[in-house]
Amino acid sequence: MASSATYLMLASAHAPLAPLIRPPPMALVARTAATSITRRERASVPLLVNPAACRPGLRRRGWAHICRDSSLQGPSGADSPAQEQEDLKKSEAVSEAAARIAGGTGGTLSDWSTSVLIFGIWAGLMYYVFLLAPNQTPYRDTYFLQKLLNLKGDDGFRMNDVLVSLWYIMGLWPLVYSMLLLPTGRSSKSKIPVWPFLVLSCIGGAYALIPYFVLWKPPPPPIDEDEIGQWPLKFLESKLTAGLVFALGIGLIIYAGKAGGDDWKEFIRYFRESKFIHATCLDFTLLSAFSPFWVYNDMTARRWKNGSWLLPLALIPFVGPSLYLLLRPSLSSLLEASASASDEFKK
Repeated sequence: MASSATYLMLASAHAPLAPLIRPPPMALVARTAATSITRRERASVPLLVNPAACRPGLRRRGWAHICRDSSLQGPSGADSPAQEQEDLKKSEAVSEAAARIAGGTGGTLSDWSTSVLIFGIWAGLMYYVFLLAPNQTPYRDTYFLQKLLNLKGDDGFRMNDVLVSLWYIMGLWPLVYSMLLLPTGRSSKSKIPVWPFLVLSCIGGAYALIPYFVLWKPPPPPIDEDEIGQWPLKFLESKLTAGLVFALGIGLIIYAGKAGGDDWKEFIRYFRESKFIHATCLDFTLLSAFSPFWVYNDMTARRWKNGSWLLPLALIPFVGPSLYLLLRPSLSSLLEASASASDEFKK
């Protein structure tokens, strides 16, 4: 028996060991799951997350990146097949969710047919404003513009209250669009910046913004934490700025609503005769019509699901978008939430 046992031990010592089957790396599983998202779907799902969730091993805080989802790659060190199966199911669910989001509204402006349609609308509006709009009182238009710009002193003429309210609320619209388009309305797939169009909108309103809508290609580029704390994002993300815009807008609307019936009849007559007032009213209508889309785009980029009740209110001219800007979550709070969620996921 002793010799048999010795023989078995020697034989087993020289026997080749069975090769260990190594599970596929997590990056390959993530890439396999991510291929189900098409290029258009990936471009239509801008999400602000921490880059530690996008690239494994990166633990630096203070950044906000726009990627598909942090669930596409599991935590480092997960080598068990059961964990890999769970990560694969999670990434497939993310792919399906991304496809559903991409089939929605956020991204339709990037489609070339929609861009051509918007460009056609803009070209038609410019033709109408310059060639077809009523222009019976050019000298009075110049006088009104000088009065509204405070270039004329008190000459005893009382300006129409409705016209004054419209003039000042048009001065608030560029600020509202700046808060909606920076940073979530920027383009990462084109080299065309948004700020020149925002600056021109202070003079041209929607007529200056629509060309950018045609050229816009989502998703927006990554956001640096230092950028959030600097001008202009620090000013545009401030709740004080949003509250001031909302309060001024409500005050101007109330001021116009308290105007007498004679003022409103006079304003309607101005609309029929004056190119300046006619084009300004069309500008206000265009800005009100495009704002709900950009509210939805900003809400989607910030991943604020609880704010969906504000989308119907965004249809209310000026009041809806300005109320959204007041209530939306700040980028800094989203950054902290995504960083803490990434840390918990890695633990």
